[in-house]
Amino acid sequence: MPGSIRSSRRVFLKQAVATAFAAPAFIRNLSAAPPSEVVRHASFGASGMAGADLGAIASHPKVKLVCVADVDLPRAEALKKKFPELRVYQDWRQLLDKEAKNLDSVNVSTPDHMHAPIGMGAMHHGLHVYGQKPLTHDVYESRQLAKVAAEKKLVTQMGIQIHSSSEYRTAVAMIQSGMIGKVKEVHSWSSKKWGDSEPLPGREDVVPEGLDWDQWLGVCKVRPFIGGGYYHPGNWRKRLDFGTGTFGDMGCHIFDPVFKALDLTAPLTAHSTGPAPSATNWANDAVVHFTFPETKYAVGPTFPITWYDGDQRPSKEITGPVLGNRPLPDQGSLFIGEKGALLLPHIAPPILLPENRFEGVERPQIAGSNHWHQFIDAVMGNGTTLAPFSYAGPLTESVLLGGVATHFPNQKLEWDAANLKFANQPDAARLIRRPYRSGWEVTGLSEI
Repeated sequence: MPGSIRSSRRVFLKQAVATAFAAPAFIRNLSAAPPSEVVRHASFGASGMAGADLGAIASHPKVKLVCVADVDLPRAEALKKKFPELRVYQDWRQLLDKEAKNLDSVNVSTPDHMHAPIGMGAMHHGLHVYGQKPLTHDVYESRQLAKVAAEKKLVTQMGIQIHSSSEYRTAVAMIQSGMIGKVKEVHSWSSKKWGDSEPLPGREDVVPEGLDWDQWLGVCKVRPFIGGGYYHPGNWRKRLDFGTGTFGDMGCHIFDPVFKALDLTAPLTAHSTGPAPSATNWANDAVVHFTFPETKYAVGPTFPITWYDGDQRPSKEITGPVLGNRPLPDQGSLFIGEKGALLLPHIAPPILLPENRFEGVERPQIAGSNHWHQFIDAVMGNGTTLAPFSYAGPLTESVLLGGVATHFPNQKLEWDAANLKFANQPDAARLIRRPYRSGWEVTGLSEI
């Protein structure tokens, strides 16, 4: 395999199974076609969020879906009916090894723990990358993916599609135009519960036919398969090694317009007052308090942003003066400024409060755009993406730091962004960058 990805022999033990699903002939007239005529695309993941991503990308008239990799082969079979010439792989490294020369772009829409290895592997092959949120599982990975994307001048986009919507773009414009004055504080929340208080089941179940459990584990340490949906296909979000909890899942969406509107950089501190994760699972009901440096849109020298999930919400003391009897939406953000407040439900138009103060005030209306097609257009040299890794990397870092803070309840952690560490909590280093298991090393991510 190429030097960018080193693999042990055992990862190819099931190669014959994957090859049996791969069409033997190249798709005609594509291998020599420049991106200006057609974008040759591959998907890592075949259903669920991956199915939504590749469906949206493939709907672009200049896209040809060439191949797909999925560790669960039956989940890829439905695609063969829609794309008969599609080549299917079970090992993502095998796809890159054999197909990179036939591709221009990829989407990485797998569980969180494989976002960085696959995305980095694709970029080492010079491929443009649409990466699902959160960009990576760990902070160090986000920093590295943004760095390599810039060095290689690749087109990138993180899958925070609401970033390109009219609702979020309009909210950003309203904040940056000063409609509520400089922002004094922000509260963001999600009702989702990607946590689990139950202990790890002490059993080992039979791996379903067609699922390569070793491939599914990828860079993570080996452990028994547990069925009943415990890991696959969706509840991996609750598990520390594979997902990033509610904040990682929804924070990249809901924190996004906050990050963009206020032109944020790295936080100064992170402080959790919610429950800590268990040895294997994220907790529900996180409350994470950040402080960020002053920007031209926010009151300084530092200002607070607080995240709540599960059943947690900002108190009535905070919301009452601006919301009155208006109920909070299940998910969203409340910006409290010097001249008023802005409530941004997820996903609905922004609301200026108190409403009587803003009666008759002209509001900007920013049109939305297709987030997936925007990526393909940029690959073809037409325009740029709105959520490239240069933006998505720092956003993801901040969100992931909130997850790290939940491991240290009631401690104000001081973030040293330049050195990727909490200056006052050395034990957090293991949560900023984890080792990959032997045989799954990826250049740019695994070196010590």
